[in-house]
Amino acid sequence: MLEKGIKDLLEKIRTGSVSPEEAYHRLIKIPFEDLIHTKIDHHRSIRKGLQEVVFGKGKTLEELIEITEALRRQHQDVLITRISKRIGSALCKKFEKGIFNDKAGCFYIKEDNAITGKGLILIVSAGTSDSKVAEEAYVTSTFFGNKTERLYDVGIAGIHRLLSNMDKIKSARVIIAVAGMEGALPSVIAGLVGVPVLAVPTSVGYGASLGGLTALFAMLNSCSTISVFNIDNGFGAAYFATLINRL
Repeated sequence: MLEKGIKDLLEKIRTGSVSPEEAYHRLIKIPFEDLIHTKIDHHRSIRKGLQEVVFGKGKTLEELIEITEALRRQHQDVLITRISKRIGSALCKKFEKGIFNDKAGCFYIKEDNAITGKGLILIVSAGTSDSKVAEEAYVTSTFFGNKTERLYDVGIAGIHRLLSNMDKIKSARVIIAVAGMEGALPSVIAGLVGVPVLAVPTSVGYGASLGGLTALFAMLNSCSTISVFNIDNGFGAAYFATLINRL
C-alpha cells in the first residue's frame, strides 16, 4: 500500500495537483518516523516487501496506540503480537477496525485482503496445548496475504490422526509444524512430503522438556530436512513461510 501511495504521489507532482513542498513533507517520514520511544520503519514494506510488525510485549498501551496511529497515517495495516487480553481489548475500543485474537495474543487491523502467496500455508500443531503458538503463526500468515489453514492436535501420540489428513498435508506449499514435549512431529511430516517444513518448538511439556529446549534440540537433530525456529516463535516461522510462498 505504501509503494502504491508513493507512485500516486509522484503522479500528482507530475500533474501539478500536489506541490513539491507538500510532497516533501509527506515523503520525509517514509524512511522512519521518530516517536521518541519507537522509530517506525515505514520503508520496510518497500525494502523487503513485508511491512513492519510490532512486538507488543513490554510496550505500554499508550505507546502501542501511538505506534498504531503512526502506521495508520501512512495507510498501513497493523499487526501487534504478544499482548495481553487487557491491552488487546483496549486497542479494539480505540480502533474500531481492530481485531484481537485472544489465543494468539495478537491485535491487527487488516484492510488489504489480497492473497499474494502462491499456495497454501498449513499450520499443524501436535497438541491442543501448542495452539497458542500455532495461532500466532496463523494470524501472521493470513496478515501477510497467504491462503492459510489449520490442522491442530495431530501429534504422534495418535499418529493415525495425522495420517488421516494426508490429502490436506500434501496440498500445502509450505508447512509450519508446531510441537512441544519431545518435538517429533516436524520430522515425521518432513519424511512424508516434499515441501518446506518449518519447525517451531514450544515450551509445552513436563520438567525434562526444559521449557522447550528438549523439543528444540530434537528438531535441530532431525534426520529429516527441516528448518527450525526459536521456542514459541510462531511469528518468525510464518514470516519466513511467507517469503517462501512468494518465490
